[in-house]
Amino acid sequence: MRKPPSELRPSSLAVLPMGDPLAPVVSSAVARLHAWYRAQARDLPWRRTRDPYAIWVSEVMLQQTQVATVVPYYERWLARFPRVGDLAAADEAEVLRHWQGLGYYRRARHLHQAAQVIVAQHGGSLPRDRVALARLPGVGAYTVAAVLSIADGQALAVVDGNVRRVLARLLALELPPDRGAGAAAIQRRADELLWHADPGLHNQALMELGARICVPRAPRCDVCPLANVCVAQGEGAPERYPTRSPRRVVPHRRLVVAVLVSEGRVLLHQRPYEGLLGGLWDLPTVPLPEADGLNAAAQRQALRTYLRQAFGLTARVGPALEPVPHAFTHLRVTLYPYRCAVAAAAGGALSACSEPQGHRTARWIAWAELGAHALPRATQKVLAQLTPPLT
Repeated sequence: MRKPPSELRPSSLAVLPMGDPLAPVVSSAVARLHAWYRAQARDLPWRRTRDPYAIWVSEVMLQQTQVATVVPYYERWLARFPRVGDLAAADEAEVLRHWQGLGYYRRARHLHQAAQVIVAQHGGSLPRDRVALARLPGVGAYTVAAVLSIADGQALAVVDGNVRRVLARLLALELPPDRGAGAAAIQRRADELLWHADPGLHNQALMELGARICVPRAPRCDVCPLANVCVAQGEGAPERYPTRSPRRVVPHRRLVVAVLVSEGRVLLHQRPYEGLLGGLWDLPTVPLPEADGLNAAAQRQALRTYLRQAFGLTARVGPALEPVPHAFTHLRVTLYPYRCAVAAAAGGALSACSEPQGHRTARWIAWAELGAHALPRATQKVLAQLTPPLT
């Protein structure tokens, strides 16, 4: 891991406003934060490099995904796409396969699209200018600050969910820190605390503190290097912060799924590129009205109608498989899968190898070839109920 200068100089910090409650002790508190990070930071693969591309990949993967989940994906990704040019030249289907299981597949498509822009417009090197970097597909303010501070030492303060929680407690901020005046106050504090001698180390230290010490439940204030300047800890109520915005009701949808098997092959279709799970291969799926969601007869009829209208197939709907619940950030779904068989196809007999009539994105896929297609996690759970299982 890269070592920072051994001493923290007060002049390396942005000047805090007069009368700020943190001003008298900010230098020593931030010095303790950095010392804690140097001694306690996890040894993660993206912390062993200054390569902007590798750091960019890690930051995109870490968005809404736990570190332990990301590590093996990150290592496999860089083994296959070690440079921007390798990613730009890859087929999108292969990119999605290497992302399969991480979720939020738009991140993978944006990485791929951005790599192509970097090759075409920036000579194959990730731009070091913040404006140019922000113009790439899928790159927002957080990614710009993280990549340029860690890889390039630019004085940009990172604010992610962990940092937001740390600073909301540090300030005992009464406003929700993820919007409006609360978000502005958090960004202002992050900018004030930034250590200009090594912004990358400082940003990673704050993120690590939020991930391991200043956690949402039962924060470990007794070992926190910022405890003596934390207003929330002084109040004795750190878990009261950050103040939460009103929770939105997460909708629940019921979907009936056709596991249509013919001559040892299963019918899959590719989802539209725009929207949820865009570009992935999936089983034929139809949403159900709330009134029919738990009605088995309605589920079966919905499948028969959908397969006839969408794929030109007359199907026999067989036994039900186990329902599969799945949760996205903004949506909960329950899949109700059924084993199905082809009774007839529009225009005559159907060959298992043929493309279902009028449906260009549908294919009959042999079991042994399923692993070559990027499939949603819930779909993998459905297919795992069958023999042979998806591998």
